Amino acid sequence: MVTGDANRVFLDTNILVYANVAESAFHQVALQQIESYYDAEMEIWISRQVLREFLATLTRPQAFINPRPISILIERIRFFQTQFHVAEDNFQVTERLLTLMEEIPSGGKQVHDANIVATMIVYGIPQILTHNTADFARFSELVTVLPLQG
Repeated sequence: MVTGDANRVFLDTNILVYANVAESAFHQVALQQIESYYDAEMEIWISRQVLREFLATLTRPQAFINPRPISILIERIRFFQTQFHVAEDNFQVTERLLTLMEEIPSGGKQVHDANIVATMIVYGIPQILTHNTADFARFSELVTVLPLQG
């Protein structure tokens, strides 16, 4: 388990997407969860990877929306950088990712999730809020996986 401040939570990319897309069925619950963290004075964390994934997700056609204008997405990214703590992808994160991949076999798209967990470990963030709990189940001995909907 990550030793870190229990007052810290990491937001997975899907949480940011849902909170910013009114057409999403999870829009309200994502917003409410983020607001509850603010109300509880928790440190809310994202990473540079999450910012890139947010851009990648909302610049391609989705089942529930068309791509968003880049100017709006840039505005959102700049807003996120002022509202959340942003973990940098650095040497320590890469080294922890490599160790993690030796400990818990991961490949393909799973590498992105492993990198988020490596980032959380390096920055001492013990829990992640995600709608994709299955993606992080393999890491449940290292981080607490919080489902968007219980």
